Amino acid sequence: MARRRRDLRPEERELWQRIERTAHPLHPARNPPPAPKPKPEPPKPVAETPPVDLSGFSLGGKAPAKAADHRLQPKLAERLSSQPVRMDAKTHRRMTRGRMEVEGRIDLHGLTLAEAHPRLMSFVFSAHTSGKRLILVITGKGRDRDDGGPIPERRGILRHQVPHWLNGGALRPVVMQVTTAHQRHGGSGAFYVYLRRK
Repeated sequence: MARRRRDLRPEERELWQRIERTAHPLHPARNPPPAPKPKPEPPKPVAETPPVDLSGFSLGGKAPAKAADHRLQPKLAERLSSQPVRMDAKTHRRMTRGRMEVEGRIDLHGLTLAEAHPRLMSFVFSAHTSGKRLILVITGKGRDRDDGGPIPERRGILRHQVPHWLNGGALRPVVMQVTTAHQRHGGSGAFYVYLRRK
């Protein structure tokens, strides 16, 4: 089949113009008229950058040995040691050096938070009732459970939660001081809890 030539005959052109005058678009919103193109903004003048201070730089120098720590919260041992000492300073020093006799201990290894909390509460209250002053709460250091996901999991959830329980809530009036235990009593996997007098 041969293609038709592009130029129309005069009677065809007249018929087409008559049809164009009577036709209305089906969807006028679909084909809005093209918006005028915005004029390009003139380039802004580049501000001069202040000179960089290179006084501490030396060619061939070494980078700092340790990168900055990007933790939002200080380490647990730092938080506990930064708490104010609410007991006798001499007794506190003997306690942190592991030279005081532990009068009671509870081991929370392998327990979930839901299991550990009521056991800790009842142990602390019964120790306080029986007149004990220094007890040891063993939590363990926790296993490394990071599965490589985008949000790392905290190691030792129980170890991080127990100081919050001891310093707040119902135990606050009973507990005087909480510190990390000496190495001979478990180190960072245990806590000394110094109780108030009855």
